[in-house]
Amino acid sequence: MNDPADLTLTEAADAIHKRKISSLELLDACLANIERADKRLNATIWLDYEGARKSARRADQAVKKGGKLGILHGVPMAHKDMFYRKGKPCTCGSRIRKDFVPEVTATVLARMDAAGAYSFGGLNMAEFAGGGTGHNRDFGDCHNPWNLPYVAGGSSSGSGAAVAARMTYASLGSDTGGSIRQPAAACGVTGIKPTQTRVSRAGVMPFSFSLDSVGPLARTARDCARILSVIAGHDPLDPTSSTEDVPHYEQVLNGKADGLKIGIPTTYFLDNADQPVCLAFDEAVGILAKQRVKVERIAVPLIDAILAYVQILMRAEAASIHAEWMRKRPQDYAQGVSWIYAGYAIPATYYLEALSRRGPILKEFAKEVFGRVDVLATPTIPTCLPTLAETDMERQAVDAEAKVRAICSNTDVFNYLGLPTISVNCGFDANGLPIGLSFTGRPFAEVDILKLADAYQQETDWHKRRPPLLP
Repeated sequence: MNDPADLTLTEAADAIHKRKISSLELLDACLANIERADKRLNATIWLDYEGARKSARRADQAVKKGGKLGILHGVPMAHKDMFYRKGKPCTCGSRIRKDFVPEVTATVLARMDAAGAYSFGGLNMAEFAGGGTGHNRDFGDCHNPWNLPYVAGGSSSGSGAAVAARMTYASLGSDTGGSIRQPAAACGVTGIKPTQTRVSRAGVMPFSFSLDSVGPLARTARDCARILSVIAGHDPLDPTSSTEDVPHYEQVLNGKADGLKIGIPTTYFLDNADQPVCLAFDEAVGILAKQRVKVERIAVPLIDAILAYVQILMRAEAASIHAEWMRKRPQDYAQGVSWIYAGYAIPATYYLEALSRRGPILKEFAKEVFGRVDVLATPTIPTCLPTLAETDMERQAVDAEAKVRAICSNTDVFNYLGLPTISVNCGFDANGLPIGLSFTGRPFAEVDILKLADAYQQETDWHKRRPPLLP
């Protein structure tokens, strides 16, 4: 093994448990890749070298002493810079919070700490998690590690790019309209948005109360399963968090998905897809079909209503969260998040309608889709990725808004429905850019989508490839 950073998260944690590698070696491998590539990639906002090395040494000392170790013991990670940690900076990707230092620690970080992991920095993101491309006026744009002029997805852009570029073994992200899955797809990694309420949001900068979810980006479905088993579960600090029992997700993964039935949409999700995406999607479905996974084509209902309601909720709730800052510091918001202002023009009756219709629509959607199949398969992003220049809202690039909208057109549907969704890499286009494949399941059926993603990754090697910016 030439680069310890090539280990997956589970491989790295298991190697520490077996005393085959030290935490300090893992950290140094990540920091070496940051030094090697981040000037071009711009995936990080801040790094704590000294604190990270202290944490690595403590982790290594704990291994030498023996005793029980957490399932993430000694694994260094950096996270999207919107997860609060007491005494550490948290910019939320905005000049408004460039000097913000929280007085509390996010529950998800505390749970990662308890499992033995430690964090060493904050990763680049769209301002206040409000964009899907990787643009950031204040901290610089995040570039795609596979082809630098192109978008890295968003809003967890630094998380996707850093995981792909072996700068971190995994990263926590947030997902309001696709902000975990889009960068996972764009950067060729694995990202899961759990069922909404499955993971606590306490200590995480909010964007939309009804849509926000927290989940991991990593290299494999197994990596995501391990992290999800740590961070999922009820949290008294977040009264909206679910009390549903949490399975041991990793233990159910055996590389097989026998008996699962997947649905292929005949409506909406492939309507405007580019040919390379369609070809990669069809090939991936064919690979799964050979694994005794049943495939059925189905019409997906109520899409027009879902698309309208998700935008109402997102804009209205974001506007309420940002109301005071937008009144006092409007000049400090970039053009890329100016769409939040539209939330002030939404009548309360529309907002209440969007909320009240959510349950009935989910019930009808589940009946029509999950009454016939276990999992719905879709392209994560239906189009080939555009460049940062083509989607630059600040410079008012031609058709920028349409290109940005295309990136998230397949993802925000599942935020409105609150359903668990995972994205994995299923190939590359002519520009050498990844193509994402998504699996969506019933509420709290993360096991099904993880099993399907793991089975697919056992039959393919897309997730093992290194971006060309690394030697």
